[in-house]
Amino acid sequence: MIIVGLTGGIGSGKTTVAKQFFALGVPVYIADEEAKKLMHKSKIIKRKLLQLFGDKVYVDGALNKPFIADIIFNDSSYLEKMNAIIHPRVAKHFKKWMLKQTAPYVIKEVAILFENGGYKQCDYVITVTAPITLRIERLLKRDETTKRKIMAIMKNQWSDDEKVKLSDFVIDNTTLENTKSRVVSIHKQILKECIYL
Repeated sequence: MIIVGLTGGIGSGKTTVAKQFFALGVPVYIADEEAKKLMHKSKIIKRKLLQLFGDKVYVDGALNKPFIADIIFNDSSYLEKMNAIIHPRVAKHFKKWMLKQTAPYVIKEVAILFENGGYKQCDYVITVTAPITLRIERLLKRDETTKRKIMAIMKNQWSDDEKVKLSDFVIDNTTLENTKSRVVSIHKQILKECIYL
């Protein structure tokens, strides 16, 4: 089965693109969502996060996201340590999920696909791009956040130029119309590749 990595900077519209592939019948694995579930369910992850961040990491059994965000924005070494705890378990979960799929290819949506080296496990990579001003605008509307926090996240992600160089397909997600036609075109191309395998 072909694995297609889907990535893009924060606010680029990866989720919008993922939904469009899903609407075409492609199974989609959203790594961030699965990571959040594992951070609540996995006893091993819970124990390791408590060791890393201390008792405030969970409040009444729920993950204390603002507390974690505060720490990792001020010290990126904590972000690396947290990723080292979570990413191997998400990778294992993805493999199990993939075994249940029957489609010719699957989409694996990962925010930091390049940054964590996950692109090496993909047959193809799609990068979603959008102008930074538009991305910031979207995030300020969507999340309870500040421009400073958005910029801090962007600083920890590769630039669009770096991602595009290593990508097989690029979707400029400035307008929904353009995005939809690009998704359909990429879907047809990947299906053709599946036939030749």
